[in-house]
Amino acid sequence: MYLAIKDVKPQGNYHLLLVFENGEKRLFDMKPYLNFGIFKELKDIKMFKTVRKNFDTIEWENEADFDPEILYQKSIKIE
Repeated sequence: MYLAIKDVKPQGNYHLLLVFENGEKRLFDMKPYLNFGIFKELKDIKMFKTVRKNFDTIEWENEADFDPEILYQKSIKIE
């Protein structure tokens, strides 16, 4: 299922609060990805906090981005 991101807010401990187009709020843990490729730069908390919505997904100032399908599949729904 493909759902676009409508909003993103960085949280503590390298988590992202995501809002999808269906209204669901979900929490995504970035920690498992921080040792790979361009995502290593996000260990710098200042860089991590530059996350923003871009088109239907998210990206950071260093141009790292994430597939919205993965964000949805690997995140936990928040009530």
